Amino acid sequence: MKYILLLFTSFLFAQQTQFVDFKLVSGQLSFNTKDKLISGAVDFQFEVLEECDTIALDAKNMEFSNVKINENEIMFINTNKELKLVFPFKKGQNHLTFNYTAKPKQALYFVDMGNDEVQIWTQGQGRYTSNWFPSFDDVNEKLIFNLGISYDKDYQVVSNGVLKDKKANGGLNHWQFEMEKPMSSYLLMLAIGKFDKKEFKSKSRIPLEYYYEPKDADRFEPTYRYSIRIFDFLEKEIGVKYPWKINRQIPVRDFLYAGMENTTSTLFATRYVVDSIGFCDRNYTNVDAHELAHHWFGDLITAESSTHHWLQEGFATYFALLAEKDIYGEDYFYSKLYDTAQQIKFASRTDVIPVLNAKASSLTFYEKGAWALFVLHESIGDKAFKKAIKSYLNKYAYQTVNTQNFFDEIKKVSDFDLDKFKKTWLESTTFDTPTANALLSKNKTIQKRLEIDKLKKTPFAEKKDILKTTLESDVYQSVKEAVVDQLENEKYEDKKSLLLLALQTNNTKVRQNVASSLTTIPEEFRANYETLLDDKSYQTQEIALYWLWRNFPNHRTEYLNKSKNWIGFNDYNLRTLWLSLALSTTNYSNDTDSLANELIAFSSAKYEATTRQNALEKLIAFKIINDQVLSNLVGATTHHMWQFSKFGRDTIRLLLKNPEMRASFNRILPNLTPDEQFQLNRLLKE
Repeated sequence: MKYILLLFTSFLFAQQTQFVDFKLVSGQLSFNTKDKLISGAVDFQFEVLEECDTIALDAKNMEFSNVKINENEIMFINTNKELKLVFPFKKGQNHLTFNYTAKPKQALYFVDMGNDEVQIWTQGQGRYTSNWFPSFDDVNEKLIFNLGISYDKDYQVVSNGVLKDKKANGGLNHWQFEMEKPMSSYLLMLAIGKFDKKEFKSKSRIPLEYYYEPKDADRFEPTYRYSIRIFDFLEKEIGVKYPWKINRQIPVRDFLYAGMENTTSTLFATRYVVDSIGFCDRNYTNVDAHELAHHWFGDLITAESSTHHWLQEGFATYFALLAEKDIYGEDYFYSKLYDTAQQIKFASRTDVIPVLNAKASSLTFYEKGAWALFVLHESIGDKAFKKAIKSYLNKYAYQTVNTQNFFDEIKKVSDFDLDKFKKTWLESTTFDTPTANALLSKNKTIQKRLEIDKLKKTPFAEKKDILKTTLESDVYQSVKEAVVDQLENEKYEDKKSLLLLALQTNNTKVRQNVASSLTTIPEEFRANYETLLDDKSYQTQEIALYWLWRNFPNHRTEYLNKSKNWIGFNDYNLRTLWLSLALSTTNYSNDTDSLANELIAFSSAKYEATTRQNALEKLIAFKIINDQVLSNLVGATTHHMWQFSKFGRDTIRLLLKNPEMRASFNRILPNLTPDEQFQLNRLLKE
């Protein structure tokens, strides 16, 4: 063993990318869905740049066999984090092949859809791809990936690149995907599910494939309403042709984030699969544009380290906002910038980590990064900005970059003081409000918004006329929303006329603000507030139904009858609320058992995490708790979505403070799965 250690000790002190250049990998993959296993035959082509005695691949908790270099079996070490290849590597081209199996703890997920149906999808961002495919956690190692995947012929399979071949083999199909250009490993993906798709072409003739589950066919148009327009806009705005051969978008169940920009094939959360009413509150437009912008800023050029992460997230956020400006107009654009400026300013009171820091918050990387680009764009002018962006992308295409690389291109088109800019926007944690306000004030909506916000501490009697005039004007909705915000803590008698004006705007967002800010509803305002139940917004309907039910017990039956067939978003927000209210209304139903069973079913593993959490929150809040509810709550603690599992743990901790609940949890313990028992035992022992 000493001999082996000596061989690669010297190698550990240098970056592998200086010694070895991996160029291409082909993987032929298959799955054992029952046991959640992946197995594959892998073929790497690489060049040794400097002689070395060990090469490592990142590979977590995998088993390997038939490990060969240039057709010869070699010694290897499997640390369960890396596959180390021990061999006297000489300069020149080499060929590595092996077989592997893995049961990934993360990054590749098998989502049970019920009825023996499954979705399989990956999420590699960070350093996670090496949980399911032997690869490289270092983003600086870029290579061409070609995956072949065998799976049940009744399913659709998607991976990066162009589908080169599809062959039937008994009950399986084999799908062969190929890339032409290199990328970082975290962008490797696959998705398997029972999808349909529609195919289009961009203005530049790039194939566009938009996927959906068959049950969501009537939601296709609202979900992808602006997708083609966004694609065409970004190609034109960025000034560099889309750098890949195809673009796909696939919604998957229980996705960890809003979306992920895997090269050529974006995955996104099914919460953005909406109908025309859902579009009002929860549409895919921004996520769509953000993930697509990453295909240039992140996929084509990749930040060399987390310190420069803003080069990906700040750019994607800013260009997504430019795409939204093209769709929704300048008032929307400036209002979004204004809102994020307020968020950044508020956060900066406690957030002391700047943009150029690997530990910066998402708000800092995304929103402050976008703000920095907005300031730069406005300061050097549109022509110079676009010229620099184009040069930056073309110069560093399929490579990694840092902030100085970007600045070097800016310097070629402008004598703008980048040192001052860097200190102010990228190295300081304060927000440059005077500069921000000066830029925002070019927009008349923001001029009015600033005027309204200055009135926050002004006595109501002194500002009432200005607020009234604003609500009566044709100013953009965000200003009217700001007016409603200022009414929240005023006496009802004083603000009644303004609330009525706000409702009369017939603007969905302004009316929604009234719904959420007026939680104590006077009887004389009841009829006016009831009109919110008819708004074309599932979010407004949910807020209004709840507060009307709370405020007017004598009218509960009337409200429940009106809303009994409501479903809402695809997380059943209105149906779960209706069930909990119906169960909590005395003498409303003669069949409370079936209502309770329906609500409890929504908390089970049959549904997505957002639906389950919706149902569990309502079951517990309205004290509709039995052993099945508690079992479903424990089930949440083992879910792959950290937000849902955290909700499960935190809720159980609260319930365990009650001795009767503690006894109930102990009673159900023997009937849980081993993973659930492990999680509950930990909580019981805290």
